[in-house]
Amino acid sequence: MKRIVILTGAGMSAESGLKTFRDSDGLWENHNVYDVATPEAFARDPELVLNFYNDRRQQVLDAAPNKAHIALAKLESQFDVTIITQNIDNLHERAGSTRVIHLHGEIDLARSSIDESLIYPLNGSAIKIGDTCEKGSQLRPHIVWFGEAVPMIEEAIPIVEAADIVLVIGTSLAVYPAAGLVNYAPPFSEKYYIDPKGLDGVNIHDFTVIPKTAGVGVLKVVDTLLENSGISDQL
Repeated sequence: MKRIVILTGAGMSAESGLKTFRDSDGLWENHNVYDVATPEAFARDPELVLNFYNDRRQQVLDAAPNKAHIALAKLESQFDVTIITQNIDNLHERAGSTRVIHLHGEIDLARSSIDESLIYPLNGSAIKIGDTCEKGSQLRPHIVWFGEAVPMIEEAIPIVEAADIVLVIGTSLAVYPAAGLVNYAPPFSEKYYIDPKGLDGVNIHDFTVIPKTAGVGVLKVVDTLLENSGISDQL
């Protein structure tokens, strides 16, 4: 069974109505990212940061997987699929994908402020000032903020290195270390880059470029892959 690795960014969830990363003007839902997405911001104004992510969590709850999420999940019928996402929502999982690595954390998890190994499911609940872990520290979103390490990158690298097919969807490849994962794609692998801006400012080679939104480009590629595997899904 061929191995497909899929790298997804904010453009993947945009058609579900989510702005999962900062817009081109440097704002994220009208907030400067450095006011809501750094350890310093949390230390300075934890209530603002918690409220910001509580609102983002509710947006995810209200959103639904789009047709691109659903199409990617169908690949598991014929391929060994791993999705490596920069997004903090759970739309891939809700669409049916079973192996998803979240490089930048997950909006529906909380963790201890003093022990990052203490992680708790929120099940849609808000995090409030005074909510603590068993060690007594304030809970924070289980999100990788600017200036913090990206621990899941070490798990992601060997998965990309072993891929037969690589799909890159809805990301400008401007945020590191996530953007560097494309450099680990084997030279013999099939490679597709799906983004409406095409390769504008993106320095990658040997990728078949599909300058479409996820909702159009993903369906096209998935249908081709499934047809080539011997079935027609007519997505």
